[in-house]
Amino acid sequence: MTKEEKGALIDDLAEKLRNTSYFYVADTGGLSVKQINEFRSMCFQRGIEYRIVKNTLIRKALEQLDTDYAPFDEALKGTSGIMFSAEVSNAPAKIIKEYRKKNSNLEKPAFKAASIDADLFVGEEHLDMLSSLKSKDELLGEVITLLQSPAKNVVSALQSSKNKLAGIIKTLSEREES
Repeated sequence: MTKEEKGALIDDLAEKLRNTSYFYVADTGGLSVKQINEFRSMCFQRGIEYRIVKNTLIRKALEQLDTDYAPFDEALKGTSGIMFSAEVSNAPAKIIKEYRKKNSNLEKPAFKAASIDADLFVGEEHLDMLSSLKSKDELLGEVITLLQSPAKNVVSALQSSKNKLAGIIKTLSEREES
């Protein structure tokens, strides 16, 4: 690969990182081609882009961004691949866990690091927490449910006693007339 090609790759990667709110760095080293293709297929089916990139190129692309990614230096060793998730922050973590569960004899892909809305997580110990994060849509659904609950209670109370309420209003209106 020529210097110009590397420069173009770094610029392309930096642009992708800049425009993606959620990305993970994973290690698929030691997996066979078949296993990596199976992992990529799982990613593709869920709208996650997975690229294997040299660590030095990842470092240079991260240097072009506004956020300080120095904590990623310890994670950028060995084989590294980047998982880009455009909409769901926990999807890559769930895919890693699901792939490991499906292939219980494997410890790969290994979680190395993640950037979620510029918050950095480095180390395997964060994988469980990241996979249990609720997505934006799940959180919005919960908020909407909570907001609708009191209104539903009022409406159901009014509907369950509408005959009673109508009778009270009618009695009150008749009292005023007499």
